[in-house]
Amino acid sequence: MPRAVRTRAPPEADPRVLRALADPTRQRILRLLGARELRAGDIAAEFDSARPTVSKHLKVLLEAKLVRVRAAGRERWYAVEPGPLRDAVARVQAIDELLEGGLARLRDHLDREPFK
Repeated sequence: MPRAVRTRAPPEADPRVLRALADPTRQRILRLLGARELRAGDIAAEFDSARPTVSKHLKVLLEAKLVRVRAAGRERWYAVEPGPLRDAVARVQAIDELLEGGLARLRDHLDREPFK
């Protein structure tokens, strides 16, 4: 019987962060903002979709705290907020380690106890 391996639980992730990261458009927005701070219009210009659609994506990213906004006069500048993104990456890595460890234990067990 394989022995239990104690591992630390993955850090909790805000479901809003995971939902926000699941969308390819929002991933692209984060990549754009990773390079530099941009105005909403500059972000929207990178997409074929209408500005209100991009605004909705920005709202989801703001609610997930993956981006921050800075007002400068009438302009709003968006930038990546790295903290929640790091937390999400840590969660995914921890889950990956748990899965990899479990798969390795299963492989070892199957090597010792072949199917009949």
